[in-house]
Amino acid sequence: MAASPDLPQLDALDGWPSPEQQTDWYGSVADEQLLIDAYRGGRMHHAWLISGPRGSGKATLAYRFARFALAHPDPTLAPAATSLAIDPDHPAARKIAAHAHPNLLTLARPYDDKNKRFKESLTVDEVRRTIPFFGATAGEAGWRIAIVDAADDMNTNAANALLKVLEEPPRGALFFVLSHAPGRLLPTIRSRCRRLDLTPLTPEAIEHALERHSDAGPDERRFAALAGEGSIRRAVRFLDEDVLAIGNAFSRAVSRFPALDANAAHRLGDLVAQRGADDAFESFQDLVFDWLARRARGLPEPETLGALPPVVAAVPLAHWAEVWEKVRQSSAEVEALNLDRKQYVLTTIDMLARATRM
Repeated sequence: MAASPDLPQLDALDGWPSPEQQTDWYGSVADEQLLIDAYRGGRMHHAWLISGPRGSGKATLAYRFARFALAHPDPTLAPAATSLAIDPDHPAARKIAAHAHPNLLTLARPYDDKNKRFKESLTVDEVRRTIPFFGATAGEAGWRIAIVDAADDMNTNAANALLKVLEEPPRGALFFVLSHAPGRLLPTIRSRCRRLDLTPLTPEAIEHALERHSDAGPDERRFAALAGEGSIRRAVRFLDEDVLAIGNAFSRAVSRFPALDANAAHRLGDLVAQRGADDAFESFQDLVFDWLARRARGLPEPETLGALPPVVAAVPLAHWAEVWEKVRQSSAEVEALNLDRKQYVLTTIDMLARATRM
C-alpha cells in the first residue's frame, strides 16, 4: 500500500534508488542495532520517531526495518544479526520494492494529478487511510507497518488524526514517524513515540554511496561528500552544475550582509526562476534554511561553499526562529499558489539582510 509506481515519487532523485528499493545502508551500525535489539528483545515500541536532516537515511532505515520485520514476523525467531539487511530476492523485499506489500502503508503528501504537482501538505484524508489498513483482515500474517514520510508535512487536522491512532494503536501495528524537525511536531505526538535521532552520515560514507550510484569523478565526489554535510541528498544535488551555480550565487548575495547587494540578489533570483525546475527552488530553500540554522546555532559556514559572512552571535535565538517561520510561510504560499519565484527570492534575501541588522 505504498505509493503507486506509476505516479511521480515525492523527493525522488534521478538515477538514485528510492528508499523502498535501496539495499545499502550508509548510516551508523548502532542505529540499526538499536532497532534489532528492541525487536528481538520484545521491547519494540509501537511508534518510533526517526529524526534527522533530509538525506540522512530516515526513510531508508524505516523501509529496511519493514523488510526485516515482514520477513521475520516472529521476533523470537529473528536472526541475531547486526544488520537489518535481508536477501533482495526475499518475497517481502520484492513486494516492498514494487510498492505491493499489503502489510505496509506509506503516508506522504499526495500527488495532484489534475495540477501535476504534489499537494503542499500531508492531508487528513491520507492519515485516515490507516483506518481500513489496520481494520481490515491482514493480507499476510505478521505486523502492519505505517511509515509517515514526513510528519513535518502534516497539516493540523492530519496531525490530530495521527495522534488519535497513536493513542489507541491497533494490535500488531508499528509506526515510523519521520521528521526533519521533530521540535515542530505536536508534543503529544512526540510523547507517544520512542525517539531515534540518526547520526549524520560521514563524508566517507557519502563518498562511498556516490561512487556506487554516480558517474562523478573522485574529486567531484569528495567535494560533494563534504558539501553534503551528512546528507546524501544534498551531496547528490551538489554534483549538479545548476545547483552549484545557485550555491555560489547565494554566497555572493549574502556576502555583504547586513548591507543588501541588490544586483547579486537579482542574479540569484534569475537563476532560481529561469531554471524552471523544482530542484532549483528546493536548492534555494535548503541554502536559506541552512543559513538560518547556522546563525541560530552560532556555527561557521562550510569551507566548501566559500567565504560567507561571519556568524552574528549577538542576535537572539527567538529572532532567528521568527525569521525562519516567516520564510517557511512564504515558501509554502509560493508553492501552493504558484507565485513568482524570483520575487520570493528577492523578498527572502532582503528579509535575511534585515535580520542581521539587530
